[in-house]
Amino acid sequence: MNYLRPQRLDALARAYALGTLAGGARRRFETLMRDSAAVRLSAQIWQQRLSSLEAATPPVAPPLGNWPAIQRRLFPDEFGQAARHGAAASDNGRSKGGEGRWWHWLVPGGGRGAVAVSGWAVAGALAGALACVAVLRSSPGWVESLQADQATPASYVGLLHDAKGQPTLVANSRRHGTLMTVRLLQPLVVPAGQVARLWALPDNGAPILLAAALPAKGTTQATLADTSERLFKSVRRLAVSIEPADTAPTAPLAPFVWEGDCVKVW
Repeated sequence: MNYLRPQRLDALARAYALGTLAGGARRRFETLMRDSAAVRLSAQIWQQRLSSLEAATPPVAPPLGNWPAIQRRLFPDEFGQAARHGAAASDNGRSKGGEGRWWHWLVPGGGRGAVAVSGWAVAGALAGALACVAVLRSSPGWVESLQADQATPASYVGLLHDAKGQPTLVANSRRHGTLMTVRLLQPLVVPAGQVARLWALPDNGAPILLAAALPAKGTTQATLADTSERLFKSVRRLAVSIEPADTAPTAPLAPFVWEGDCVKVW
């Protein structure tokens, strides 16, 4: 099976990032990640994509009374509700083979302690479900954005990192295209009078200027000097340097602040 086919690799990377790829399939994918820069990059892109969606979603505060209400229903003894029913209600529950609580069936053979643990588990599940519903209702575009961007077309893709290993920039260009889209994942601090330049680093030969002045944040497009197929055929690394704005951008004049792999995805 060819795991590097674009649609298959994209689907596996998405499942890995979501945590739904499990067992032997997950172990095989992690082996592929160790051996292939393209697989590592696909997984990193999906992880960053999902974390960006999470960061872009405004937090939704549940009503203050939700959690106490859940606790009162799950643990009536602690709130004095069971005492009002008296011992008769407890005896009736035991005569039916249970503790008189609706969640007792969740722990077969469990005693009072086991019932309490199960109750907290149910409370956690309910709270998680409420949170998921709130997030989906507040951001209905999440699912649509994932479905619309499920497959990556044949492209050259670069993912850069800072000195701490944090993802900072994604660059991609269609295989036969002449435009490169650059998206900053972290704000870029550029001192006054200087500019940030994006470079391609071929295996042999001088660095190639891709973008003469990157923005401090957001997304931009750069026109390439040739098609990606010709320009990136021997390029495996991209880098960003910060240099004086009044210099001619023919070669990097300062150390790189961000670097990362550039791979072909098809």
